[in-house]
Amino acid sequence: MPMDTLWLLPALACYALSAALFVFDRLSGRTQATGYAVAILGAGVVFHAFDLTARGLQAGNIPVANFAQALSFLAWLTALAGLLMIVRLRLAVIGAFVAPAVTLALGAASLTMSSGRVVLPASLRSVWLPIHVTLAILGYAMFVLAASVSIAYLAYESRLKSKRAIGPANEGAPSLEKLDRINYRLLGWGFIMLSLAIVSGAIWADARWGHFWSWEPIECWSLAIWVLYAGLLESRLTIGWRGRRAAALTLVVFSLLVVSIVGVNLIFPGKHGGSFG
Repeated sequence: MPMDTLWLLPALACYALSAALFVFDRLSGRTQATGYAVAILGAGVVFHAFDLTARGLQAGNIPVANFAQALSFLAWLTALAGLLMIVRLRLAVIGAFVAPAVTLALGAASLTMSSGRVVLPASLRSVWLPIHVTLAILGYAMFVLAASVSIAYLAYESRLKSKRAIGPANEGAPSLEKLDRINYRLLGWGFIMLSLAIVSGAIWADARWGHFWSWEPIECWSLAIWVLYAGLLESRLTIGWRGRRAAALTLVVFSLLVVSIVGVNLIFPGKHGGSFG
């Protein structure tokens, strides 16, 4: 097994087992496995960090030379941020959505991950790379978590309406108001990160190619997603859309984000060479 994949399989296995335990607790209405699920998710984050570090040392920069590596980095940031939310905010309910999403993302990345040394294209060898890409992918991670919280909101609201939100698994569960508030904050932070990513990308593009904007598919889609999330946040402030409607709209915009990330980066990467940002 190549050195750069030594930690990838243990990380994927931990994510998958954690996802299974989180989902089992949600479906069974119990909480016995939640502690184990959180600990195993944390182990997956550590193993994954080792893998990213090894790839980064090989590349001489942040390991996002291709779409698979960028997707792996997104999975790690999502898992890390999700773990912090679960522990600090006592929000174990989102584990049943975050852990499977991370498992799916890393699984897809591992299927196309190169086992050899991946060299960054000359256009990406810059001090702006870790700044721009980390901001962009951190923003995407916030949107993944916002979507997870939205799913939890809709699911728990449905259980409350049907009077099925009773049992050990629901003891200490966050209120709908808390979930809605967390969703709003995640959207806000994600929007800030995406905005900074677009600005840093424009500065980098001007330094590299002599112009801030080139209307590439990735740039156009990033701008479109930025406008959609801006509209989503604005709707909460001016129209007062919260709760179920806000959760549903969050999932709609997130679906468009997934389409843009997967579709554009794989089909029309342009100067970005298949990496995020």
